[in-house]
Amino acid sequence: MAFVDEAKFYVKAGDGGNGCVSFRREKCVPKGGPDGGDGGRGGSVIIEATSRQQSLIDFRYRSHFIAKNGVHGKGKKKHGRKGEDYLLNVPVGSIVQNAETGEILADLVCEYDRVVVARGGGGGGGNVHYASAVNRAPHRAGKGTPGEEFWLLIELKLLADIGLIGLPNAGKSTLLSALSAANPKVADYPFTTLEPQLGVMHLEYREPCIIADIPGLIEGAHSGAGLGHKFLRHIERTRILLHVIDSSGMENDPLEQYHVLERELQLYNEELMGRHRLVLLNKIDLFESDEQVRELAGRFNREGIEVLPISAAEGTGLDILIEKLADLQDWTTTTVEEDDVSGIN
Repeated sequence: MAFVDEAKFYVKAGDGGNGCVSFRREKCVPKGGPDGGDGGRGGSVIIEATSRQQSLIDFRYRSHFIAKNGVHGKGKKKHGRKGEDYLLNVPVGSIVQNAETGEILADLVCEYDRVVVARGGGGGGGNVHYASAVNRAPHRAGKGTPGEEFWLLIELKLLADIGLIGLPNAGKSTLLSALSAANPKVADYPFTTLEPQLGVMHLEYREPCIIADIPGLIEGAHSGAGLGHKFLRHIERTRILLHVIDSSGMENDPLEQYHVLERELQLYNEELMGRHRLVLLNKIDLFESDEQVRELAGRFNREGIEVLPISAAEGTGLDILIEKLADLQDWTTTTVEEDDVSGIN
């Protein structure tokens, strides 16, 4: 299934039903008077977040979503039925905004979060509402009002515990497949991953965590170069970032790779610099000796950068990595819960 993380679509709430002009006519009931019922209210368009969807692919095949109109009123004071609401499901992590004004209507970050994006029109009153001492037989009724209609934009930001970032061909997809049951495309050329990939890492005695492989990050990604600007948004909601460095240096110097990643994160969103980050020296299986690995790690250490040498392809160092991730996961979860409690007065 293709991954779609942006969409533009049209929503139209239902129109309200018209009120009815009717008069009571029964045998032995003289001057029965008006008895027209009210029109029903139009249905609204409601957007709800669900974990059952991972992409906005549905919007590729359909872009208009319209709720039902309210039913017109009838005689004998029978009110029209309310129009049925239209419930539109989107993935958790979706941001909904008005396409014309840019106003953000909702940020749906939790399961079953919902927002009414277009409200149904009100129903018109029946002629019974227009009766008065000087007009006992009104021949008019209220008309239903039209429902709201908008063009909306929806943007999906993946919700993940851990984000993998790195320059092309750093081995992120291989690492994702090693840590989870995900099966991304892996090849020995750059840009094999053209869309974010998700995997679930199971930890002993802990809740599983979601890992996101964010593709297309290159120098200048923050300003739109390559695919990075399109997918950098997905990093914003990860609590832990793993810098995956190609330690072999076949494409770029490993230390320079790290500085490129740090610059792109800072230029894209300064807040990302406050996230927990681990630096992984991947592909150490390509070194001829452990001494070469220690020498490279020493270059990072001298700049105050702690690194973890691993080989995603052969599994070297992954046990230590998983332990570190489990500890960080516990720490970040506790911190979030304490922040939530401290915000309650």
